[in-house]
Amino acid sequence: MVEPETFTFLADLAKNNRKVWMDANREARDDALRNFTGIATTLHDYADRFDHNVADARIKPKQSFSRFFQEARDRVGPGLYRKDVDVFANAGHPAEDVGYYLHIEPGNCYAGAGLFHLGKEALASLRARVIEDPQGLDDLAQDADFKAAFPDGIVTRKMLSAVPDGFDPQDPAAPYLKMVGLGCRQNIPDTLLLDDDVIDLLIEIFRPASQLVRYFD
Repeated sequence: MVEPETFTFLADLAKNNRKVWMDANREARDDALRNFTGIATTLHDYADRFDHNVADARIKPKQSFSRFFQEARDRVGPGLYRKDVDVFANAGHPAEDVGYYLHIEPGNCYAGAGLFHLGKEALASLRARVIEDPQGLDDLAQDADFKAAFPDGIVTRKMLSAVPDGFDPQDPAAPYLKMVGLGCRQNIPDTLLLDDDVIDLLIEIFRPASQLVRYFD
């Protein structure tokens, strides 16, 4: 699944997040990109075991993982490049539709479903759905299988201090409206991801996560 050299490259990138270093390590970068492409293909090949909509969708493996370069408006932290990668298994567009993902970052790998890095239109659509049925998302988070797989429940990578302008702070959906993107996640040790058999664990993670994907269908 994840090659040891890919973890090494990501760890080195975290320490040397500069263009001059990236330019000097293009071969290692390209090897990592090939690894991500292979992982995306594998997730799609096994998708019939957790989501037939993903299995039936056309896949573009090279467009099924996040890019290293960060635009200034989307930048997380001071670095020019992301030091982590998300590989997606999605029936739609990874930046527009809730889908499955594997987050690869040395010492901080996890998998689940969600939509975390999204544009204005996708965020507006996500919020509209949550306002329409906040109880449905609450019920999903309390489902026994979902809670067993994702004890942290619904999570986000960016939480606002208040609901955005134009929304009612008393709305039952308010806790979710503060989230800039949302999803679920289960941590995975790096060592497990080195083995191709980890696909079985990923399938077991994606099956309960499919409830979240279906909620936003």
